[in-house]
Amino acid sequence: MSDLAANAVLTSLARSPVLAHFSQGGLERLAASGRWLALEPGELLFQAGDPGDAVYVIVDGEVEVRNSTLDGREVRLVALGPGALVGEMAALDGGPRSADVAATRRARLWRVARSAMLAALEAEPKAAVALVIELSARLRVADGAISDKTVLDLAGRLARLLLTEVGASGLLPLTQTEISRRLGFSREKVNRKLHEWAREGWVEITPAGVRVTSLERLQALIGRRLGQ
Repeated sequence: MSDLAANAVLTSLARSPVLAHFSQGGLERLAASGRWLALEPGELLFQAGDPGDAVYVIVDGEVEVRNSTLDGREVRLVALGPGALVGEMAALDGGPRSADVAATRRARLWRVARSAMLAALEAEPKAAVALVIELSARLRVADGAISDKTVLDLAGRLARLLLTEVGASGLLPLTQTEISRRLGFSREKVNRKLHEWAREGWVEITPAGVRVTSLERLQALIGRRLGQ
């Protein structure tokens, strides 16, 4: 591996909230023990049920974690970008993968074998604790998503997505197809609801995505759905 490639790997490892807790020597050992993996948009990294034989660090690009509904529709659970760990749960317990992971755009990842990651964590307990904290945070997010699916209908879940992921400009830069995959509803249902809100002046549908024009209305809608 060239010096430039080695520096790119070390920088990406250090960017990870978990791996940043390793010593410089620990990071260098993880870098030396891994190998490159490149994905094209739409290409699978692994599928649910595959063996948890490695953990991956995203160097550049983006991947999404997703599941499929009973009727075959794909539902995106979360998107992960540079510095994020992928596949650490199965790599820790040695069990099968619990979800599919695929690239949403061209991505490069650093693959570290399960045995190498476990040895590194055993050698540096601070990093092991950081990984536990990271997994706990992801579990909280997953619990929240499950709660939303139980309590909130399409309108409530769509409002929650808009409120939590809009940028400073009030724009959610996702297509309606991407939104429908996030929520687990058909694109047609999402389209009807967004156009209903657009007529009421709550949102604007633009080529760049959905712009929120009435935060108060969406916040109130979630409050009503939760019985607040």
